[in-house]
Amino acid sequence: MLEGMYTAAAGMAAQQRRLDSLGNDLANVSTTGYKHVRVAFRDLVYTQAARGGADGVELGSGAAVRTLGRTTQQGAIKQTGEPLDVAITGEGFLAVRMPDGRQALTRDGQLRLDATGRLVTATGGLLMDPSITLPAGTQPDRIAIGADGTITADGRAAGRLRLVTVTAPGALDGGADNVFFATRGSGAPTAAPATTSVQQGALESSTVDIGSAMTDMISTQRAFELASKAIQMQDQMLEVANGVKR
Repeated sequence: MLEGMYTAAAGMAAQQRRLDSLGNDLANVSTTGYKHVRVAFRDLVYTQAARGGADGVELGSGAAVRTLGRTTQQGAIKQTGEPLDVAITGEGFLAVRMPDGRQALTRDGQLRLDATGRLVTATGGLLMDPSITLPAGTQPDRIAIGADGTITADGRAAGRLRLVTVTAPGALDGGADNVFFATRGSGAPTAAPATTSVQQGALESSTVDIGSAMTDMISTQRAFELASKAIQMQDQMLEVANGVKR
């Protein structure tokens, strides 16, 4: 009878993991370039039914969450009119170096100039490689960014955005500050295809659909409650069984 409690507890843990994922998505519904997490469920180990049961009957141990990675769908393009905002259309990411020295990828195109004239992301990631440094005193409205990432300031070439991609974008490891890190599953970054382009004065919206996320959250909460009631029922059955034994 304890197997029923273990199965229900596994279900509660799985639904809690899904709730955490959905909560994170909803918190980033307005985050530029955010890609929502895809999760699914998998069966835990099955065992042969106890002696005396029907032949071929197996008992499951519940379910567990399996993270499928992040979606790779294109977010909606929102016009901002800001000269240092860029939206990536198609496959690819901006290559950045984080303040701690790690190399990362992002689709958050909210760029700005730091104190030394270098182009950085909104969270301080340095665009690379090499870094792009504009002449001192350059005003943002004098900067032009072409579809291929070429940057000019007052008509003079100042560098080019490095656009990269990986073999399996869904396997990227999402970190803080809206960036991704390459993993063994995703493969190492390589140059983005020629079809990838950037659009100046625009940003890519989050791929989170708030309506779908809220619907999924409600159904997940109800599944969690159902699993908790199953544990309560198992507890009541154990109490009855113990009373009979005495």
